[in-house]
Amino acid sequence: MPVAVWGRAKGLWREGRSRLVAIGSLLSVAITIAAFATLPAEHVQAQGSGGGVYEGVATCAGSTCHGRSEGNGAVVRQDEIATWQEPSSASGAHSRAYSVLASQRGRQIAETLGIGPATSASACLGCHATFVPEARRGARFHTSDGVGCESCHGPAQGWLQVHYEKAASHASNVRAGLVPLERPQVRAKVCLDCHYGSTDTGQFVTHAMMAAGHPRVSFELDLFSSLQQHHDEDADYASRKGRTDSVRLWAVGQAEAVARATDLFARPGFGMNGMFPQLYFYDCHSCHRPITDGPARRLTFETNPGRPIPFGNPPFNDENIIMLSAVSRTLAPGAGGAFDDASKAFHRAMGQDRASAQAAAVTLRERAQALSDALAARAYGGGDAFDVIASVAGKATTPRFTDYAGSVQAVMAVDTLLNALVREGRVTVGAAAGIRTNINRAYAAVSAPEAYRPAAFRSALSTAANAIGSLR
Repeated sequence: MPVAVWGRAKGLWREGRSRLVAIGSLLSVAITIAAFATLPAEHVQAQGSGGGVYEGVATCAGSTCHGRSEGNGAVVRQDEIATWQEPSSASGAHSRAYSVLASQRGRQIAETLGIGPATSASACLGCHATFVPEARRGARFHTSDGVGCESCHGPAQGWLQVHYEKAASHASNVRAGLVPLERPQVRAKVCLDCHYGSTDTGQFVTHAMMAAGHPRVSFELDLFSSLQQHHDEDADYASRKGRTDSVRLWAVGQAEAVARATDLFARPGFGMNGMFPQLYFYDCHSCHRPITDGPARRLTFETNPGRPIPFGNPPFNDENIIMLSAVSRTLAPGAGGAFDDASKAFHRAMGQDRASAQAAAVTLRERAQALSDALAARAYGGGDAFDVIASVAGKATTPRFTDYAGSVQAVMAVDTLLNALVREGRVTVGAAAGIRTNINRAYAAVSAPEAYRPAAFRSALSTAANAIGSLR
């Protein structure tokens, strides 16, 4: 997702379902690009395999179920379909996922790739729709619905008729096949299937697709969850599923993103593209810079202490690796050192050969998965968000912000964690709004890849983090 969407979306303070626009709100143009730029969308990894029939969005849309025009249900809001279909906001992006395939840009991408109409190409439908075999489609199922309810919640055949019964509980619904999305690791894996990629058909955006015009894919679990939220975390929700801890959600999302990236990279069918590495895994903007000749060189490269690679090598996109290193240093120090060592070994292996890089990727994936387990299991306290913000903008991390992608993740992290502090009542909305100028200055530093200046970004991020730290 381009930073234009991220910055504007994260200019919102979220308190339950209400969203108070902060000073200098940046949301205004998100609507105009969300219809395509926020996609591909969330998808279930096991869609193409296993059992269960997908019944279709229409089976959820009754006025006594999730199809009300107003969210005034006693247990759940019951206007979830309206949120999913919202035509002018990011919350409706999943319902628009299929229709964008028929847009001018969608047609151009498909024509360039020679895959026929995008609306029937498996390479596209794997993420732009609930894409399942004919035999697993119920009578009211339509691929044209886009990324429907069951893409995230799982095939409804087993739980549709029982999940609303008086005797039903969330545990019984999960046993019947409902996906337990309240679990950070489960949610991250579901989202990453399309918001990073998976081994399933149509769930991997290749470098060729991006060359043809597909947006760069990136991911941050807490933000994506907020943009798609269609429920209230009230007392009833908490009694059934527990309350969401944004620090845990963000941290586990970073760990799972690293694990997914290194898992796919280590697979020969994904990590290589003929005689070349699959460039999807690398940092786009490290190479896509102006190339000019003149009497003096214009060097845009900065030495990065976290990436011991030979000068001139394209770097692996380490935006989530940097964030996970920062969070592990604070929340899981016992595993953080091993992760950092594995990260450097992985980057170093890039300058050796494919076999070495593949083996190092497997090791890094194991370290990331261990961190995910530790971060999902630990208890979280009131000072954790402050500590992680300080770590992200601290002296051990900021020298690694030499490239655009990692810097985008950093400012998103600071804003995400500040929002968590506001929701928890540890920072008032007024106090947070008072430092919005500092956050916006950091966003401005990554407003466009071609205008990115590492030193300016590091200064802006430090100022914003120090301002937040003063509120502790």
